[in-house]
Amino acid sequence: MTEPTAPDPAYLNAIAADTRARMQTAIPEESPRRGAPQELADAVEKRVTALQGDLARIVHTLHANPETAYQEHASAAVLADVLGRHGIDATVGVHGVGTAIRAELNGTSPGPTVAVLSEYDALPGIGHACGHNVIAATGVGAFLALASVRDRLPGRVVFLGTPAEEGHSGKEIMARNGAFDGVDAAIMVHPYGYDLADQAWLGRRLLTITFTGVAAHASAQPFMGRNALDAASLTYQGIGLLRQQLPPSDRVHANIVEGGQSPNIIPNRAVLKLYARSRLPETLKDLSRRLDDIARGAALMTGTAVDLAWDEHPPSLPIRTNNALTGRWVKAQQGRGRAPLPAGVVSDTLAASTDFGNVSYRIPGIHPLISIAGSGTALHTREFAAAANTEAAEKGAYDGAAGLALTALDYLCDPELQRAVAAEFEAQGGPVDVPAYFD
Repeated sequence: MTEPTAPDPAYLNAIAADTRARMQTAIPEESPRRGAPQELADAVEKRVTALQGDLARIVHTLHANPETAYQEHASAAVLADVLGRHGIDATVGVHGVGTAIRAELNGTSPGPTVAVLSEYDALPGIGHACGHNVIAATGVGAFLALASVRDRLPGRVVFLGTPAEEGHSGKEIMARNGAFDGVDAAIMVHPYGYDLADQAWLGRRLLTITFTGVAAHASAQPFMGRNALDAASLTYQGIGLLRQQLPPSDRVHANIVEGGQSPNIIPNRAVLKLYARSRLPETLKDLSRRLDDIARGAALMTGTAVDLAWDEHPPSLPIRTNNALTGRWVKAQQGRGRAPLPAGVVSDTLAASTDFGNVSYRIPGIHPLISIAGSGTALHTREFAAAANTEAAEKGAYDGAAGLALTALDYLCDPELQRAVAAEFEAQGGPVDVPAYFD
């Protein structure tokens, strides 16, 4: 066999067919709240239209110059430049991250504070295959649109440029350094193949397992060795056997990244790296315990020592969506000719992770998705990277910016909505001590 077998798309086809069927009966989110005065909403949308040239520039400039986690210096400079040319002082290098950005708008009367977030890191080797160039434009556009009505704005708006989402947890680093102190709600939007008001996102932890054994000649004196690679192999197989007992939403993916240098030497060191993901914080904690047990059991069976190093980068919790805020996003998108689907229409098996989850367990938040590609286009593919540099991506940036701005405006202007958002967050369990959660 000279080529790998092609994966059968039957399951993906079934998911797509099921999604199409559910779309026919999906009931859009309805918001009973009053929201902002219409004249303010109209002014914000008019401003987004005037900003389209700037937003398109962000989309295409960042796409042409992708920068990976914590290296987004040119991307941050582009965003700061656009803000600066519109009279906004933006600070780059804040909250413990050299490529993070912060800018603020103070309204003319007291009120709550809402944060509008932008991401702009890319994936190694494949560029903006998650569309963070579009996310960058939506946050900047929303913030500048709100700036146009600051003289009639109650409360405060904070723009946060949040680097290092891909494979890292930039938002968590920023949060631990005060980024969300005094903030009452946070909003952002992610590009996708569907317009979704809400979708499942998995919590994620990283684990590095290092086994230390005793080297020996594999032929002359194998009985004098303790094989670290055997321990790593047993761990890998143990994870495979564990999968039968995992909830359907759990994911574990692992690589043995070190396993010896020469076949005639029993390896005294082996290293396994893995991601653990789960739909709930509680089930992620339980999965972590199970993986600990597997690794320690493999060490016991092989007579090796084991070191378990969790969370090289801070863990990400699943997203806790605030439905009161989501209803305002849906209303804004309907006004733009879109129809965001409610949770459960697209299969939860198509789930990834994001560090916005950590934000949503500190304060109320939303992380809807906006379509810029065909429904079968998966994130983190070359096809999605190409879609993030099209007219559809530009339109996603414009509609996303308007949606975020209108959602923020509604929140700031409607005390009843503010109370509903806060009450829902408390009913969901209130704020969580994220740094200590897995201790």
